[in-house]
Amino acid sequence: MHSKTIAPEYNVVLIGAGVMSATLGVFLKELQPDWTIKIIERLDRVAGESSDAWNNAGTGHSGFCELNYCPQLADGSVDVSKAEKIVEMFEVSKQFWTYLVEQAYFDQPETFINSCPHMSLVMGAENVTYLRKRYEAMKKSHLFSGITYTEDAAQLMDWVPLVMEGRDKAEQLAATRIEMGTDVNFGALTRSLFRHLLAQPGVEMALQSEVRHLHQEPYGRWLIDYKDEVTGHHAEVHAKFVFIGAGGGSLPLLEKSHISEGKGFGGFPVSGQWLRCTNKEVIERHHAKVYGKAAVGSPPMSVPHLDTRVIDGEKALLFGPYAGFNTKFLKEGSYLDLPLSIKLSNIVSMIGAGAHNMELTEYLMKQVVQSPEERFKALVEFFPEAKMEDWELAIAGQRVQVIKKDAKQGGVLEFGTEIVSHSDGTIAALLGASPGASTSVHIMLDLLEECFKGKLATAEWQQKLRVMIPTYGKTLATDAALCRATRQRTAKVLGLSGFEL
Repeated sequence: MHSKTIAPEYNVVLIGAGVMSATLGVFLKELQPDWTIKIIERLDRVAGESSDAWNNAGTGHSGFCELNYCPQLADGSVDVSKAEKIVEMFEVSKQFWTYLVEQAYFDQPETFINSCPHMSLVMGAENVTYLRKRYEAMKKSHLFSGITYTEDAAQLMDWVPLVMEGRDKAEQLAATRIEMGTDVNFGALTRSLFRHLLAQPGVEMALQSEVRHLHQEPYGRWLIDYKDEVTGHHAEVHAKFVFIGAGGGSLPLLEKSHISEGKGFGGFPVSGQWLRCTNKEVIERHHAKVYGKAAVGSPPMSVPHLDTRVIDGEKALLFGPYAGFNTKFLKEGSYLDLPLSIKLSNIVSMIGAGAHNMELTEYLMKQVVQSPEERFKALVEFFPEAKMEDWELAIAGQRVQVIKKDAKQGGVLEFGTEIVSHSDGTIAALLGASPGASTSVHIMLDLLEECFKGKLATAEWQQKLRVMIPTYGKTLATDAALCRATRQRTAKVLGLSGFEL
């Protein structure tokens, strides 16, 4: 028999110790200091999966350089509205982090955020025409203040010498550049958030503990059963509110909750790999995040980029990611994750999405069987004089894309994030991937609006939210002066450059 302890009750249980849970936990403790919080994490550390610096792009996805956020429409124009939304979301994140730094709640900002120009680079006449149109659309918005565009080889050589050296001079290239881009180490940020949170009264964490069962009791309270993977003992806790923020592991836990809102959801796992530079001289000669165009049929997170990173105080250089496919939902998960997630409630969605995404499946399979030489060839397109001995292969994080029910197709595959919450507001799960971490603060604000409507309507919560996020309830897209003032303030506190101060 399993030994069980008496089940204590918490106001909030957070399942998964990534950036989403950390952000929500800090939010709730600021808004309601008397609440108790329990964090349950299956690994022996926090930020061990998608939040880890080596498992994500760290771009601080701000819509500056990711071309997949700016589709070209049938009439030839370029729609930048999604990029604008993501810019606003990232500005919200920076405001929250600024508040935490001002309160001296955690480490100096350079431990998790640093300035790094964001660039978009394209090759070939058709792509150059597209990028020029994108630039013309972007420069009309103050959200992309300072964006510059060039097709000039000399200017490109100054910006990105590694990209230009050894390149055919007849090749058509174009690039945009925004100096106020950032690199974010979401692993370091998450660890800082949890250090602060765990220093507060009424907050506890159980590592190496896996949730086995979720059950809603009468009157709405939840009973969570979890197993200590070291001792083998089971424990139970009660919670008034449960957040499932377990990355790729959220879907199986959502299914275990048996809430009606979770019916029909499925997951499509996508793995990733990087080429990581080992030559310090090469690393020092590049300082930008340079994003290209994704191959036709490829998922958004596989957009190729030559990426300057700052990880644990050291500059690094990555290229990739190379997408792939396996049936794990987590990097440290099981190959049974995908098959065990298929239920009667979502099998139609899964089959429908699979039938309408054969091109994507074929692309991922080709990526899986790539040889080292084929992977290196993709790098050479970006960096013509790259040497194979200067690069090593590294495994990136695992992503699970959302599959939803669809009346016409049975199921559709969506790239993005989605909050799935119970109608009574007692439980919510976050599904999906990119842009994810960089918009974590905005996503958690959405969760507060969905699950804590009564509390959010109080003067106390409203006032505190405006202290943490001064533009809460306002839009930067229509207020250039507010956008500029907000960026000046956050840049000064977070130590960022490229802004008009």
